[in-house]
Amino acid sequence: MAKPRPAQNRTKAKAPAPQRAPAPSPRWRRRAEARPAEILDAALTVFSARGFAAAKLDDVAKEAGVSKGTLYLYFKSKEALFEAMALELMRVPIMVQLESIAQAETSTAALRQLMQFMTRMLEDPRRSAIPKLIIAESAAFPELARIWLKNVIQPVRRRLVQLLEAGIASGEFRKVDPWETTKLVIAPFLLTAIWRRTFEHLDNRRFDFAALLRQHADFLLRGLAPDRE
Repeated sequence: MAKPRPAQNRTKAKAPAPQRAPAPSPRWRRRAEARPAEILDAALTVFSARGFAAAKLDDVAKEAGVSKGTLYLYFKSKEALFEAMALELMRVPIMVQLESIAQAETSTAALRQLMQFMTRMLEDPRRSAIPKLIIAESAAFPELARIWLKNVIQPVRRRLVQLLEAGIASGEFRKVDPWETTKLVIAPFLLTAIWRRTFEHLDNRRFDFAALLRQHADFLLRGLAPDRE
């Protein structure tokens, strides 16, 4: 007679506990915080290349490497995105630079530094495309002009007026209307931005914008020099 087999231990082995995913590294935590800046940089690229009307938020999201849903977490519309871009990528760096320029020893040196900075800004093809974009599309999208006037032109113009008033008060500059003079300071930079995006590729004569702006600085400072008695 066969011996009964000993009872087998029917207890199943416990499945290994699932491993938790490692906590995100600081790099990825920083990436989430950096997303608004990345989206704004992508917006500058897309708007400058395609214009406001033709640009789509899908294009911006793709350029930034995020989903359209992620983009909407930060910016509720294309107009809101454009306004944030004007503020963060244009007004903020310009105002920071103007604060530094205000520390120059003389108003003449400050004005020269300002024009050198504006020249460097024009060397960025994305930033230099924005004035033409606004001129071309403000009839259909007047909000663009309002955004640019409020966030870029007016703050910069106020600081430039302060610079000119300081030069007049110190005797470095002759008495002029500071508000009207700001238009003369800015005009060649606006011309350069428009010319490079519209006419440069059609003109058989090379447009040397650096030479133009150097000559502009010379004319402007001579025009501001105090009257000789």
